[in-house]
Amino acid sequence: MTTQPWPDDKDSVLECRGLSKAFGGLVAVDDMSLKVQRGTITGLIGPNGAGKSTLFNLVSGVIRADHGEALLFGEDITRLKPYKIARKGMIRTFQLSREMSGMTVLENIMLAAQNQIGEKLIPVFTRPAAIRLQEQEILTRAREVLDMVKLTHVCDEYAGNLSGGQKKLLELARALMINPDLILLDEPAAGVNPSLMGLLMETIAKLNQETGKTFLIVEHDMELVKALCHHVVVMAQGRHLIEGSFHQVTHDAKVMEAYLGVSS
Repeated sequence: MTTQPWPDDKDSVLECRGLSKAFGGLVAVDDMSLKVQRGTITGLIGPNGAGKSTLFNLVSGVIRADHGEALLFGEDITRLKPYKIARKGMIRTFQLSREMSGMTVLENIMLAAQNQIGEKLIPVFTRPAAIRLQEQEILTRAREVLDMVKLTHVCDEYAGNLSGGQKKLLELARALMINPDLILLDEPAAGVNPSLMGLLMETIAKLNQETGKTFLIVEHDMELVKALCHHVVVMAQGRHLIEGSFHQVTHDAKVMEAYLGVSS
């Protein structure tokens, strides 16, 4: 797998402007700005403690920024709750999988579908036919998503019994059920064995190329970043350090100093 070219269509899907967040005396994100262009896979890298996951939490509404703003398709989402941001077209995964371990893989995926009529009491009695029709549509979509992420063979397995790599694929599948335009992946390669790593990378690349999904990926695995990302943003000490192609950022003296703690 080779790094994909930077697309010609460069309109911004996500823009962060001066985001900052402190926890007591610790400044985790400090005046951080970046743009994610439509149809791209953007990598967000940096040494441990650089503030990458905190930035994800700020953008996705998990925690609230002290300063700055995040724009999704030009709309300010800085103060929105995560479920409202998801409905506007952006979803994120977490470093640690959050599956419903006592439910099957298929049930986990179906549960992620939005605006289910049967979730409210009154339609259960007044619109049973509509509920049955929607449930069939959700089941059909869930099976399509299972096929996308190559989990069909474990659809009836309890999610808690999956391997680490399969759980990462399940996280991606649940995100796809919402059909977002932008997917934020927080360390998708962590805990994934080499065989499933290839499948995970292939799935992300295929979704980007064939369905136009945009990705922002926090990752420490440089082989994944090199293979998948059109553009790479580097954070250090909570701040924007540099951005460019994988080759550009990995050969920059400031990046080497941030990772290794020594000047070139």
